[in-house]
Amino acid sequence: MCLAVPGRILEASGEDALSRRGKIDFGGIEKEVSLAFVPEATVGDYVLVHVGFAISKIGEEEAQQVFAYLKEIDALESELS
Repeated sequence: MCLAVPGRILEASGEDALSRRGKIDFGGIEKEVSLAFVPEATVGDYVLVHVGFAISKIGEEEAQQVFAYLKEIDALESELS
């Protein structure tokens, strides 16, 4: 099973598609990832990230829904511990 996590692009750099990189905010955690697969993505956009690569652009509403699901999972895990 593969898991892609949504994040918001804070910064983007790189002159061509293959060298594009971005600083992504994953709900408070910031990481640098490749933006090579989403050349249309710009600062402020939400993307799905899998193993260090943004693989698709998504809407803010969808990203917020995934964040809510992840919080529910964390709460459930805390209750079961």
